[in-house]
Amino acid sequence: MAHHITVVISQGQSHHPDKRKLEEDLVSQLLLESGVELAVVPHLYDLTADGSGMLCLQGIAGDMIVLSWMYSRAARWILNRNKIQGQEGTTLLVEEIDPDEEEAQEVDQNSESMPHVIDSLEIPNRRIYCLDLRVRKLAEDYLQEIKRIVDEAKITTIEPTDWLNGQPEADHVRRLTEPLPGNVESRAAVRAAGLNNSSATHETTVIEEETARRWYPVIDMSRCTNCMECIDFCLFGVYGVDQADTILVEEPDNCRKGCPACSRVCPENAIIFPQHKSPAIAGSAGVLENLKIDLSKLFGAPEADAVDVAVRERDEQLMLVGRDAVGHDVGLERRQSEPEKTTKDDLDHLIDQLDAFDI
Repeated sequence: MAHHITVVISQGQSHHPDKRKLEEDLVSQLLLESGVELAVVPHLYDLTADGSGMLCLQGIAGDMIVLSWMYSRAARWILNRNKIQGQEGTTLLVEEIDPDEEEAQEVDQNSESMPHVIDSLEIPNRRIYCLDLRVRKLAEDYLQEIKRIVDEAKITTIEPTDWLNGQPEADHVRRLTEPLPGNVESRAAVRAAGLNNSSATHETTVIEEETARRWYPVIDMSRCTNCMECIDFCLFGVYGVDQADTILVEEPDNCRKGCPACSRVCPENAIIFPQHKSPAIAGSAGVLENLKIDLSKLFGAPEADAVDVAVRERDEQLMLVGRDAVGHDVGLERRQSEPEKTTKDDLDHLIDQLDAFDI
């Protein structure tokens, strides 16, 4: 029995001709590829939890390759918050990190020894590969990577112990042969991308869900330590906890559009806003930025650290809805109760030297 892997193309929010062409080129070629099933959905970040797009993705039981116009880390944890989970698949198409930017970051050495939320999650034994459509311009680069992943998956798809007396178990048959469920249309051509390819080797699932641009936080559970600083700081009812007292984004649409304040106070840089202009906030995997240190320090404004910026952003949003600004008086008790450092480390000395420059 042939192993099939599902390739999901999450379309861009804009109708930029270069983006649309890349999507169309990928779809037209993937329709001819054996060993893959294809699903085309609107932008992953904009899909609602109960919409046809998420229902379709939730119905995919096997390995997935998800191509989207955002950092791979952001895409992975958007899927996770919608109960689409799997082991992180390794891709060779990765973002390029500016060495100067990487050197400027501080990594909390203590966080590696702390328990993270992901340690308590039951992750299904399947792989999800998230590819960022912004890292390459040519469809061929993505097609080669998809073929590499498909070949890799063929090797590990079914263990010998999965077969009894030469017959597959019913669950294996169902997992590899059932069509994708629920509220979708299937076509051998992708109308949403303007294609009509009669030589396609398999059908394609196309989701035509009506979406609107959204703004809400996504939690990276591999970094989150469940410290609850975000729920203390946010005053708009975005965060909550589940039955196990684990932090979650309970009311995403309560979030104030354009405000990333909670991500700035997160000690582990675990909160992602995929549409933010800063790579550290938008989900760049390579930027391990401690957001307590703001680049404004390099330009003569040492007092404007990330917490100050977050407080200002939160106050602005409170006043926009007719509420009083609260400044540093609310939601920072945990941070303020931490003992002050009595000795300076190498990074402190570096910052002192930078502050001494007359720039």
